[in-house]
Amino acid sequence: MKSFKTESKKILELMINSIYTNKEIFLRELVSNASDALDKLYFKSLTDSNLQIKKDDLKIKISIDKPARTLTISDNGVGMTQPELENNLGTIAKSGSQEFKQNVQKSDKSDSQISIIGQFGVGFYSAFMVADNVKVISKAYGQNDAYEWQSCGVDGYDILPAQKQDYGTDIILHIKPNTDDENYDKFLDEFEIQSLVKKYSDFIKYPIMLLRTRTQKDKDGNKEEKQEFETVNSQKPLWQRDKKDIKPEEYDEFYSS
Repeated sequence: MKSFKTESKKILELMINSIYTNKEIFLRELVSNASDALDKLYFKSLTDSNLQIKKDDLKIKISIDKPARTLTISDNGVGMTQPELENNLGTIAKSGSQEFKQNVQKSDKSDSQISIIGQFGVGFYSAFMVADNVKVISKAYGQNDAYEWQSCGVDGYDILPAQKQDYGTDIILHIKPNTDDENYDKFLDEFEIQSLVKKYSDFIKYPIMLLRTRTQKDKDGNKEEKQEFETVNSQKPLWQRDKKDIKPEEYDEFYSS
């Protein structure tokens, strides 16, 4: 196991215990990071004609496994190599996205839709407010090898070879058990996760797809459960939508958040 630097351990402890009092904010941070990864791959496709990337294929997926107590946020973005996992996640407050944004600004080619919302670094570690173990399995676009970054918090982290068929990144959170003061089970509830996506990430321009479980009857009248991904964000900011298409409760939700 690799150890975090002393200053990084102190920042992580502050992050978990005091910086964010509103624990639900972690989902906004991780979804923003996933959006960044999609932006990076899309930008590469604009500057490299050999990359056949369709913007409509870029997605963020969220799935819940209640028995395993895991919440997974996946993207099919640019992914990370082993050194990038080390560089972006091994040092707290090191921002690969900020570096990328600076490079884009210096580049002759850019796209008005490229927008870096969040950044790996401090925001990523907000995951430890709700999880006692975090795994990041990533495969960089154009690479054959995948790697897993894994940490239980301030003690350190490991980076090991992993198996992943497609490029992109999976962030797997093992949600903490409930305490007398905190109900962590709510982060394993489909409706709660959908609500948080609508509250904090509705404007993300890529589809955010939540794996939903539906109960339906088969031809014999027996009930059966079926799982399928549903898009749960509008992908357009409130201020860019037609006034007549906005419901009063959407205004209320926007100003409340």
